[in-house]
Amino acid sequence: MARMDLTRKLELLADAAKYDASCASSGAEARDSRKGGLGGTEGVGICHAFTPDGRCVSLLKVLLTNACILDCAYCVSRASSNVPRARFTARELVELTLAFYRRNRIEGLFLSSGIIRSPDYTMEQIVRVARMLREEHGFLGYIHLKAIPGASPALLAEAGRWADRLSINVELPRDASLRALAPGKEPGGIRQAMARLRLGIEEAREAGRGQGRAAAPRFAPAGQSTQMIVGADGADDAAILHASAALYAGYGLRRVYYSAYSPIPGASPLLPPVAPPLLREHRLYQADWLLRLYGFAPEEILAGGERGMLDLELDPKLAWALRHRERFPVDVNRAPREALLRVPGLGARTVERLLAARRHRAIRSEDLARLHLPLRRVLPFLVTADHHPHARLLDRADLRARLAPAAPAQPRLL
Repeated sequence: MARMDLTRKLELLADAAKYDASCASSGAEARDSRKGGLGGTEGVGICHAFTPDGRCVSLLKVLLTNACILDCAYCVSRASSNVPRARFTARELVELTLAFYRRNRIEGLFLSSGIIRSPDYTMEQIVRVARMLREEHGFLGYIHLKAIPGASPALLAEAGRWADRLSINVELPRDASLRALAPGKEPGGIRQAMARLRLGIEEAREAGRGQGRAAAPRFAPAGQSTQMIVGADGADDAAILHASAALYAGYGLRRVYYSAYSPIPGASPLLPPVAPPLLREHRLYQADWLLRLYGFAPEEILAGGERGMLDLELDPKLAWALRHRERFPVDVNRAPREALLRVPGLGARTVERLLAARRHRAIRSEDLARLHLPLRRVLPFLVTADHHPHARLLDRADLRARLAPAAPAQPRLL
C-alpha cells in the first residue's frame, strides 16, 4: 500500500478516535527494555499530551476502523454517517506503532474500533494487534485496548493478557438514553462485560499476592476505565455523578472519563443542536476527584450547586465550603485528615505534607506560602499558629465574590 494511502488512513482513524477521552496511562506496571525488548512504560524523549486530570502521556490514539454496524446517534462513525471510511490491517497498525515509538513520538498505543461483522470478530482483530506487538516485537510500552461488549469471555481474557488497561464505554449515564440513542447497545451487556473485566483483574491481583508478581497471570494491571458523554441527553450532573459513584463501587474502575458532546454532521433530531459548555465537563472532572480521593458523596458535591447541576462559576469544593461555612475554619495543626481534605485549595498531597510537618512543629501561614498554596482561597477556611480568620469573615455576604476567580476557570487539579 502506498505511503499516502497509509497516511490518509491515519488521518481519518486518528481523527475519529479523538472523541474517546478514556486513554490515560497511569497505573501501568514499570517495564523497560534494558534487558531486552522494545519500548517501556517510563520512557524519555517523548512528545507528551495532557489528559483531563493533568497527567502527561503520549499515545498513538487510533481506531482499527471507523466502519461500524451500529447506528449510535451521537457517533460520527455510525452506520448511517456519510463520512469517509478506512480500516487498518493488524500489520499496518503494528508497524505504525513501532515507527512512532522509534521516533520518540509516543509511549504506547490506545486502540479502539467501530464494530465490524460482529463483536467477536472486532475484538479478535484488536487483540491480534496487541499480541503481535508483544510477542513478535517484544514491545513493552503501554497498551490500552477498548473491549467490545458482547465479545466472548476468552477474547476478553486474552485482551487482558496483552493490555495494560482495558475500557468499555458506558456512553450515557442513563439506560433509557442509551437505548434511545444507541439501539444496538444493551446496557446490561456492557455491565456484564465490565464485571468480567473486574473479575479478571481481581483474580490476577490475588494471584500476584500469593505467587509473587512475576509468576502471577497477567490481566490488565492498570485496571479498567470508562467514558460518559456529557450533554447528549437530558441527564443532569446529579445523574452523571450518581452513575459514576455506582460504577466505581460496582466495577472497581480506575477512572470515569467525561466527554462533552460535540454536534456531528447530520445529527439525529434527538440530539441537542449545540454542545454543552466545556466548563461543565471540567467541573465534572473536579467533582470526580472529590468522589475518588477526597471522601465526598455525590449529594455533598451537588449541594454546592442548584437543581442537580454543579456551579459553573466555582470549583465544587469551594462551592460546597461556601454552603457549609459552619464547618470552618479548621485548625491546620489539629484537624483530622478528613477535615483538611475539605478545605478549598488543599490537595490530597498537600494535606499529607501538612500532617507530616505538624508532627514536628506548628504550621504557620508562611509554611502555607512556601507550599505555593492559593492563600486568598485557603486562609478564610484555616486556622494556623499565627492566623485566625476574623470572626465575621466567613459570614460575609460578599465572600463568594471575593473568592470566585476573576476570569473563567482553567482546568487544574484541586
